[in-house]
Amino acid sequence: MTKILHVFVYLFVALAGAALWFELQLNAQRDTLADRGRLQEDYLIKIASTIEKAEPDKSVTTEMRMDVSPVEAKIVDTPETENILEDYKFYLEKQSLETFSWGARERQQLRDVYVTDAEGKPVMDGGRPLMDGPGTEKELLEQLFQACSAQQARLNTTREALKKLRDLLEQTVSEVNRLKPELRQAKVSETEAVSQQEKAEKSHNTLETQNVKIRSQIDELNAEIASLRDEAVSARDETDAAKEELAKALRENEQLKKVAKDALAQANVGPAAEAGADTSVTLPAGDKGTVVEADAEDLFAIVKLSNEALKELKGPELNKPLPRVELSVKRPGYKGVAGEFIGRLRLRQEVPGKNYVVCDILANWSQGEIKSNDVIFAD
Repeated sequence: MTKILHVFVYLFVALAGAALWFELQLNAQRDTLADRGRLQEDYLIKIASTIEKAEPDKSVTTEMRMDVSPVEAKIVDTPETENILEDYKFYLEKQSLETFSWGARERQQLRDVYVTDAEGKPVMDGGRPLMDGPGTEKELLEQLFQACSAQQARLNTTREALKKLRDLLEQTVSEVNRLKPELRQAKVSETEAVSQQEKAEKSHNTLETQNVKIRSQIDELNAEIASLRDEAVSARDETDAAKEELAKALRENEQLKKVAKDALAQANVGPAAEAGADTSVTLPAGDKGTVVEADAEDLFAIVKLSNEALKELKGPELNKPLPRVELSVKRPGYKGVAGEFIGRLRLRQEVPGKNYVVCDILANWSQGEIKSNDVIFAD
């Protein structure tokens, strides 16, 4: 009997030792699980504070209009534009969206793994405690998961928007790089044009005095030519003595024409024309006068304009300067390469008080030799 008791005692002591060893191991695992649970709670709360709780307002849009009109040598007051951010998702730029803010209540809910009844006991589901329900850890984690999924979708959308913006930026930079050489060349051309303009102004100032003197001489010669022309017309009905006087006047006229040619040649010397001389005038089509004399060698002519033509050129009151416009010359019945067309003249200087005007013959328009009685017309 004593031996049996000894066996039971030894067996009890062995079981007690084993139980103590398991207790120590369980306590160590319990501490590990408790520490891990607290660590997971802390970091879940930290992670939740970085997750956006609400979606941004997607109805907000933005606009950036870009000039898409072609670059041409003209001023465009209202260029054509297009909104380059039409498909841009502006709501992705929204910052400081509300995030999850978990406190003591959510921390406690993270510890509630099972659904409990009014007495605080787990609700069973087919022999296992129910984990899916309000107030449980799974409910809170599911909310966090849905918010994470939405935030990841916005992140992917943002990546797509960034790629589109990068493509748009590459196109814009390429266009800027293409236009910059043209702008540099335009700047160089502008600087050269300013320099040439300054030189032209200096030349103009130098030639202006010479032109004034030459115009004075031309006016005097034109007056003499007009006077001689009147004497020649009146001399047709006079006696033989008057005819001799007419012949003398014609010889003097030829001499004056030579002087006029020399003066006109001097007026044409120089790179710049007198300021204001080339006034733009649009004449109605039709005959304007006739050629009185023409010198094909020295390329000048004297024409007589009609009163209507003078009013068209100098205004109804004849108080405007004579513009240096070009008129065409024709000879009725003439059959040349261009039909009746003979050539073109440019008005230069009028004879005061008369309808006579000294003109330049434009050689590059010549279709034949301009002669007296040829018709002057505007086309």
